[in-house]
Amino acid sequence: MKIDTYSAPSKNAVLLLGQLIEVARKEKKLTATEVAERAGISRPFLQRIENGDPKCNIGAFFEVATIVGVKLFDADETSLSKHIRQVEDKLTLLPKSIRKKQRKVDDDF
Repeated sequence: MKIDTYSAPSKNAVLLLGQLIEVARKEKKLTATEVAERAGISRPFLQRIENGDPKCNIGAFFEVATIVGVKLFDADETSLSKHIRQVEDKLTLLPKSIRKKQRKVDDDF
C-alpha cells in the first residue's frame, strides 16, 4: 500500500510549476533534451518535473524554471536579493532551534 505524503496544495503547486515550465519551454521552442542538458539532468527527469512530480528535488525544479524563463517568486533578481537579506535579518533575531519543554512525569500516587 502506497501512502500519499503530499497535501493537495503542495501537489497542486508542484503541478502548476511543472506546467508553467513546459509551456515556457515550448514557447521558446526548446526541446526537452536541450533543457535537460543545460540543467544537467536526464530527459526523463525533466519529464517528471513537467508532469509535476513532487518527489523531484526543488533545486532541479528551480534550475529548469530559470533556464526556460519562468519567474520565481514574482520578483526580479534585485528584489529577490533584498528579500533574502530581510529574511536573513529576521532569522538572526529568532532562536537557532526550537525545543518543546519536557513535562516532568508525576508518578507520585
